[in-house]
Formats: sequence, structure tokens, C-alpha cells
Amino acid sequence: MVFAAIFAGTALAQKKTSARTTTAKSSAPKTTSTLPPLDVRAARVKVSNQASNVAQFINIMGPIAQSIEALDGEARTRKIAQASADANTTNKQKLLTAIKNMRAGIDSLETEFETKPALKVYLTKIQGISDLAAQSENLASTGKFVSSRDPWKAILQKLNDTLAAMPTAEL
Repeated sequence: MVFAAIFAGTALAQKKTSARTTTAKSSAPKTTSTLPPLDVRAARVKVSNQASNVAQFINIMGPIAQSIEALDGEARTRKIAQASADANTTNKQKLLTAIKNMRAGIDSLETEFETKPALKVYLTKIQGISDLAAQSENLASTGKFVSSRDPWKAILQKLNDTLAAMPTAEL
């Protein structure tokens, strides 16, 4: 019995295991995700930042524009304090400066989409935002501060449409 147990243990130790074939691995399709070009990923971040800036600008601009126009209307119908008139003039200049600064960022963004080959695919979505920013500046310079908000709403829509069309990927 002892003799049979020793040979049985040796026989088990010598048993060959079948070799696994790895043909399934080589025939499976390779699934590698391709990242969009760096220009596209960087532009997406810029568009997202501008969309956020424009949304915040619209929210801040609204009450300021309304108060400017309300004080202008009041100044036409009756005499107002000189301090109020001076403050209103200062607010007008600050708002015009803010619109010009926002316009510079918008102009730069649209120019980037026009000049970089990888971004030309998305140009149709973003095209015209510079013209809309200029329109807002013109309206504000003619004293139509509340109306100068409307082009920014259209700019925000175009930026969001562009974001929707661009692929999402980390930088």
C-alpha cells in the first residue's frame, strides 16, 4: 500500500497540464480610445471658460443696465442730484469698459477657431460671436444698456452649441 501511494503521488506530479492557447487575444479587435488633438481639447476648455464668463456677465449686467436706464429716464423727467448723475456716468463708463473687455476675449476665441486647422470643423457653431459682441458694444454706447444684453445671450447660446459639438476629453 505504501508502495502504491508513493507511485500515485509521483504520477500526479508528472501529469502534464495542457498549454493554453492565446489565439483569442490576438484575434480580438484592439480597443484604443483616440484623444482629440491638443488644440481641440485646449479650445474646449477656453470655450467652457468663456461660456461661464458670459453667463456671469449677463447676470451681473442686467440689474446694472436697468438702474442706469432708470436713472437716465428719471433725469429726463425731473432734476436729480448731481452726485447721482455723476455716479450714473461712472457706471456707464464701467459697463462700457466691461463690455469692451469681454469683447476682446470673444474676438480672440473666434480668431483662434478661424486660424487653427483642427478647430475649423467647429467654426460654423461659434462663428459670429465677435459680431454679436460688437453689436452689444454699439448698443451700450448709444445708451441702450438693457438691449445690449441680448447679443450676449446669443453669444452664450453659440458657445454652448460649440461645446456640445466638441468632443469631451481631459487636457
